[in-house]
Amino acid sequence: MSTDNHKKAIVTIGTRGSELALWQANYVKDRLAEAGIESTLKIIKTQGDNILNLRLDKLEGKGFFTKELEEELLAGSIDMAVHSHKDLPTENPPGLIIAAVPQREEPSELLLILKDCVDIQQKLSLKYGAMVGTSSNRRKSQLLAVRPDLEVDDLRGNVPTRIQKLRNEDFDAIILAKAGVHRLGIDLSEFHVEELEPMEFIPAPAQGALAIQIRESDKELYQALQSIHNPDVAEQIAVERKVLELFEGGCHMPLGCYCRKDEGKFQVWTAKAEDDEDFPDRLFIESETTDGLAEAIVARFSPERRLPASVFITRDLSENSYLRKALQKHQVEIDARSLIRTLPMIHKLDPYILRSVDWIFFSSKNAIEYFMALKPELSKRTKYGVLGRGSEDMLRSFGIVPDFNGEEEGIDTADIAIEFNKIAGGSTVLFPGAKDSLRTVQKAMSADTKIIDLPVYETVTEPVVEKSFAEVLIFTSPSNVDAYFADNLLEPEQKVICIGKSTAGKFEEMGVPYKLPYSPDEIGLAEAVFGL
Repeated sequence: MSTDNHKKAIVTIGTRGSELALWQANYVKDRLAEAGIESTLKIIKTQGDNILNLRLDKLEGKGFFTKELEEELLAGSIDMAVHSHKDLPTENPPGLIIAAVPQREEPSELLLILKDCVDIQQKLSLKYGAMVGTSSNRRKSQLLAVRPDLEVDDLRGNVPTRIQKLRNEDFDAIILAKAGVHRLGIDLSEFHVEELEPMEFIPAPAQGALAIQIRESDKELYQALQSIHNPDVAEQIAVERKVLELFEGGCHMPLGCYCRKDEGKFQVWTAKAEDDEDFPDRLFIESETTDGLAEAIVARFSPERRLPASVFITRDLSENSYLRKALQKHQVEIDARSLIRTLPMIHKLDPYILRSVDWIFFSSKNAIEYFMALKPELSKRTKYGVLGRGSEDMLRSFGIVPDFNGEEEGIDTADIAIEFNKIAGGSTVLFPGAKDSLRTVQKAMSADTKIIDLPVYETVTEPVVEKSFAEVLIFTSPSNVDAYFADNLLEPEQKVICIGKSTAGKFEEMGVPYKLPYSPDEIGLAEAVFGL
């Protein structure tokens, strides 16, 4: 960009011609206008626009959508190029730099389901054996890990084209990045929409972020673009893209990586599989700094790294359990047995209890099972809250989708309780639960909330608990901790993983180090074991 005393330069923005690419380019054009910079668009066709027979994952991050834009930039026919950041190779061509990264759109995925293919009793609300459209190996591997019954087939085309293929019933459901759908303002009311959070369904590196590329020599334009640059977003996606680079992110690699900053710490979720049908390994890691963070992540995925040979968990695991499959992939020996038994507290429910209830909040799967066994007459106006994904899955099995899932608010029950109070405080809330529960959520409710505690089950410890010599011990509740350590001691080399702060509190009292998964479910446990 150059200027003289008589005429202000007009910046030429290079862009692909798709509807989404034009939205992105116009977004940058509007931000430049706010900064007093006039610009115009030049549409450039790329190799990726012409290739219709390759899967999407073979195009992302390999320059198929960016090479021609970069060539015109180097030739001087455009002054900047606007890219979807995930389409860019991890290294810039000599002479070009990324000058600015604007605010990131939410990197979640959307699962769009035909309404007659919805089954809310299934995970992700998708009927058994449904056909899902995606051409991403990353999406396919993560999807089959939680729903191995699904069929997955290739889906190509731009966002409107893909949605039209679903409308035509070529598929029962499709997966799209939320960013593209949101930017285009597409009405999805004809479909059932499940939003897949980036901590649960890990997105592509830099998904939802834009990259503004210019010539390295254009110092004046670089300075002007700093007004629309978001350094926090740039720092976070730099971690994701460094992970991609260190893995030598081949086009076949099913790799997801998502970094965010929370309360001063960088939190990174990574999922990697060998191919689209391989069960993905997942890692969650926290760090005070990004220095060496990507290298630390990639080192955990090294095939030479030794994983624990054996794991003990105080819970029965089904053959289709996510944690069981994640451990069996690496030939980890599993000792899964609950050290407690649960017994019902009541056998009949007073129907008057439910008549005035606005909310029912469940803090465990057991609470749901024992409450539903009472065959309650539920009102359509009643809303439901759960503590996390495990409880949501259990509630869905009874045909109910919760209105509040605390896991979206964090892992600390006290924080979840505060968020639940924001929407349910002042109403009448029923809390089915265990006898002698800690009542963490109840204690956080405002004074004008009518709280109804309903003990529906109690826990009884097994009289004799056999010691485990596994390398990793996973404790799923405080009562399981009490049951185990009534007769047993921890070996010096054994490592401890806990579900929940109350369980962790038991080990703090004992002065024993422990690891807390980000999410208190089997995916979180798989991440925690893999990260040891």
